[in-house]
Amino acid sequence: MTEALSPGGLAARAADAGPRARPRVLFVSHTGTMSGAELVLRDAVRPWAGSTAFLFEDGALADTLRGAGLAIRLARRGTGLSGLRRDASILTALPKLRRLAGLALEIARAARACDVVYANSQKAFLLAAIPARLVGRPVIWHLHDILDGAHFGRAQRTVQAQLANLCAARVVVPSRAAAEAFVNAGGRTSRVTVVPNGLDLDRDPRSPTALRAELGLPDGPLIGVFSRLSPWKGQDVVIEALAKIPNVRCIVVGTALFGEDAYAAELRARVSALGLSERVLFLGQRSDVPRLMQAVDAVVHPSVDPEPFGRTLVEAMLAGVPVIATDAGASAEILDGGAAGILVPPRRSDILAAAVAEVLAKPDAVAARTELARVRALTRYSAAGMQQALATLILDIAAGA
Repeated sequence: MTEALSPGGLAARAADAGPRARPRVLFVSHTGTMSGAELVLRDAVRPWAGSTAFLFEDGALADTLRGAGLAIRLARRGTGLSGLRRDASILTALPKLRRLAGLALEIARAARACDVVYANSQKAFLLAAIPARLVGRPVIWHLHDILDGAHFGRAQRTVQAQLANLCAARVVVPSRAAAEAFVNAGGRTSRVTVVPNGLDLDRDPRSPTALRAELGLPDGPLIGVFSRLSPWKGQDVVIEALAKIPNVRCIVVGTALFGEDAYAAELRARVSALGLSERVLFLGQRSDVPRLMQAVDAVVHPSVDPEPFGRTLVEAMLAGVPVIATDAGASAEILDGGAAGILVPPRRSDILAAAVAEVLAKPDAVAARTELARVRALTRYSAAGMQQALATLILDIAAGA
């Protein structure tokens, strides 16, 4: 841990802002499930032991943040709100209006005891923004989504952007693509700070062959898809591509986390209809993703709509595995325009199939690109770098408050 991220470093930075040794942060999250945004939060809170997490529901995230030294405050009225889809109309929330108002009041009370409110999702920001400002606390919104027409309606984008203009001291986004989408939705450029997501990954020293034997994976050409099962994540495109490439197997790692079970069932039905049941292995949610990545010949990231970041891409880059990704959202930014991976158009199973076949047939040809990707991930997308940037931002906002 660098000096700036240590308790002493934080205290030194915060000393000029007021009599307290360091600001108290209220981290707000709407879900207890561990997904991409929650993994970022897990790493972001490490310098802030002793602060508080206000969670709409209990779950794995509460246990994780508690282990990081945060006090956990569970909302009395928050259970079930994670079921509200982010693309739903405002009318959908009307039956829950009384509960939402009570939840906002709970957040206001919790915010009074803190110096900065840090909302880690859209639902968290929408519920925390006005209560926090009413009690005079600055709000940081960590926006993990792209505010575009592929994910949100025009009214939703406008409401979120204008609320950010009104209430957010800063909007943190993980990529230039996410920043541009926020501004295009009506958000102020001066509100936005780009902080790329960061993560650490320890490579297993064993060979892919040894890892496959331990993990029970098949021999021969093998690719992997790693993300939750959701229509916009594009697992169906990979299945269509596999039908065009004989003798290639694929592991699909992830599950339907947010009410997308119908899509998961459709994927399995499509695999069966195409006669791929022996070649597509659904492994579900796994805790050993880094080792699974190192055991495959290539990682495919097939999102059909723009990605705000792409944590899977960086994980694969750190694992030293060739990456094939759709050119949507932040993928090109992460892969340096294709210098650190292979970019293909979204929804084009034919082009994806050709790219997979090329990588598997000529592994030596992509070795230099894969090594460049690993160096790029180590230097640009480290957990320590992300923690440093976010800690500095929190301290600056607290001092300005």
